[in-house]
Amino acid sequence: MTSIRDVSKVAGVSVATVSRAMSRPEKVSDKTRKKVLEAIKATNYRPDVLARNFTTRKSRTIVVLVPDISNPFFSRVIRGIEHAAQRVGYSVLLGDTRGDPAVEDTYASMVEARLADGIIQLNGRLPFGDTSGGEDTGRGDDAGGDAAGSSDTFGRSAESTKKSVPLVNACDCVHGSNVPTIELDNASAAKAMTQHLLSLGHQHIAVVQGPVGSSLTKERLRGHTEALQEAGLTLDSTLIAEGDFSAASGEAAVTTLLAAPSMPTAIFCFNDEMAMGAMHSLKKSGYAVPGDISVVGFDDIQFARYCDPPLTTIRQPAEGFGTRAMEVLLGMLEGKEPEVLNQYLPHEIIIRQSSGPVKK
Repeated sequence: MTSIRDVSKVAGVSVATVSRAMSRPEKVSDKTRKKVLEAIKATNYRPDVLARNFTTRKSRTIVVLVPDISNPFFSRVIRGIEHAAQRVGYSVLLGDTRGDPAVEDTYASMVEARLADGIIQLNGRLPFGDTSGGEDTGRGDDAGGDAAGSSDTFGRSAESTKKSVPLVNACDCVHGSNVPTIELDNASAAKAMTQHLLSLGHQHIAVVQGPVGSSLTKERLRGHTEALQEAGLTLDSTLIAEGDFSAASGEAAVTTLLAAPSMPTAIFCFNDEMAMGAMHSLKKSGYAVPGDISVVGFDDIQFARYCDPPLTTIRQPAEGFGTRAMEVLLGMLEGKEPEVLNQYLPHEIIIRQSSGPVKK
């Protein structure tokens, strides 16, 4: 049976260097790592991962809690996490939680059992926190409640869990906790998009928001409202329809909005999937986009530029969220405190053909 000593002889390096190249590849040069990998392949060496984990007390695996793995936005975030993890020899275990607190807690328990080293949570809820205060939507909603001071059925408080479980929260984030967050300034981004529509002459701007409990929904609605107020307008509650970040909910929302007392001239959807569903519904109802009604979204997923018409939207650095979250988590696993607890990545307004001047 091939041993690590056989690999070291073929590679021409010490056993310690071979071990380091496998467990901490960032600690060796690219040239040395390549030699070790070639030697492993040549000798058909298979490391005893369980033995290594027992010795180091590390699994070299992290858990990513994803509220909706079918959402194209999250696929880009995961790509950023994967690339950052692979560079340092970590594996990524994806948990498609569907926003279910019980599923999230099950995956989080893997860290306490030392089957994984840390967690990246892409949902606005801390594992083992109180989830009784909000609606569970399965699409990244913030379930409310005092997550920092709550406890689970085993008597563990979220605060004590944060101390024992390395955790980073990205995208849809819990505010007011001591958990590091990587997110967008959603209020500023939504405000900028509403200002774009206002500059085109739109005053009757409808909103298709996300789940009412979501921190993303709250912040984006706040930014939209601020833009209206600064323009001397008030938020018309009849022009707000609830969605769940799915295309189907965007399609359904349009039916509600077209029946509103004040006909909208533009629709701001709080993600791109809902915007695409909205455009589909408008076309079925005989409305031209943007000739009759402009439609804008949020995220800039890959399909946004290819839909008809191409979608005006807010570009989020999705891969950047994943990369930065992984970098912060790796630092925590090495005992380092994050330099900044709450990090905000930049957004960009992408203007395409789905938005235009208000119809005269």
